[in-house]
Amino acid sequence: MVRHQMDMSGEKKGLKLSVLDQSPVPAGSEPSDALRNSIELARRVDELGFTRFWMSEHHAMDTLACTAPEVVLARIGAETKRIRIGSGGIMLPHYTPLKVAEVFRTLYALYPDRVDLGIGRAPGGGPTEMLALRRSRKAPMEDDFPDQVTELLAFLEDEFPVEHPFSRVKAMPAPPLHDGYKGPAVWMLGSSMWSSAAAVEFGLPYAFAHFFSPVKTRDAIEAYTRNFRPGIRLAQPEATVAVGVICAETEEEAEYLASSVRLLQARIRLGDRRPVSAPDDALRELRAMGPVSMEEGEWPRYFVGTAVKVKERLEEMASELGIGELIVNTIVWDQAKRLRSYELIAREFALR
Repeated sequence: MVRHQMDMSGEKKGLKLSVLDQSPVPAGSEPSDALRNSIELARRVDELGFTRFWMSEHHAMDTLACTAPEVVLARIGAETKRIRIGSGGIMLPHYTPLKVAEVFRTLYALYPDRVDLGIGRAPGGGPTEMLALRRSRKAPMEDDFPDQVTELLAFLEDEFPVEHPFSRVKAMPAPPLHDGYKGPAVWMLGSSMWSSAAAVEFGLPYAFAHFFSPVKTRDAIEAYTRNFRPGIRLAQPEATVAVGVICAETEEEAEYLASSVRLLQARIRLGDRRPVSAPDDALRELRAMGPVSMEEGEWPRYFVGTAVKVKERLEEMASELGIGELIVNTIVWDQAKRLRSYELIAREFALR
């Protein structure tokens, strides 16, 4: 049975759904088409009642076109009306905290109370791409992610100690002078127990990338919830899980559409990052490829089927994890079918 969230009046609230978009590039199209598809998708899910629209950061991949989520988000904010927009996420080791703070304060100034800043430690690409993104290559890269997070939060919250050399450095644009300014909502993103512990340490909301790595989902979410301590940023734990979803009018059509992402996942494990294949091509290649070992967890990476069946399984997962929101990631070759998948699940959940 689903454990619905309660609002302050005691009224039951249904499961919220959000969107993670990676600007997948369909075979036979250009990366610019994928970015236009993302804009079209954002407009549609805004109308449908989804809570957030997050964009990922990946580098030097033919598969995914979103290398600079903050740039696309600036456009998407103007194309939408109410949905929260954000990064899922910014790969913080590639950047200075001040620059990230300025970028997201700029987005917040443009779209007040609608901006999320999801941060992660992963490179968003392979080791060569990671090296190319580094400003200095003369020494091994130091893993100072906790220090980066501390500095980023200090810039966003204007809370450097007076004696700190950055205490007079202001992340611009400056926030409004009136009370009630919240600024970008910072989320910790990850797919490991390390990220779960980091979210607890910094008192941040936590998003787990189940569609990417499904093995530790329950452990990470339960550890975060169990160890969370109320603080200045959150009074209670707030967690979500990003899952793959493909819905269609029939089970058979959904499975057919899902062949594209199944091939994509198999290719990535083999270091192959070509664009998303059409279903017929994907089925042929999958048959030729034979079994490919994939890490699996308690729940599938992708929930595939009719909206009725998918809703039932998503609610079961959310109930088991004790969370009130799921983030949906849908990759299919046909943009119209991708939009339709979101429309079907939104209708089934009565998001409007």
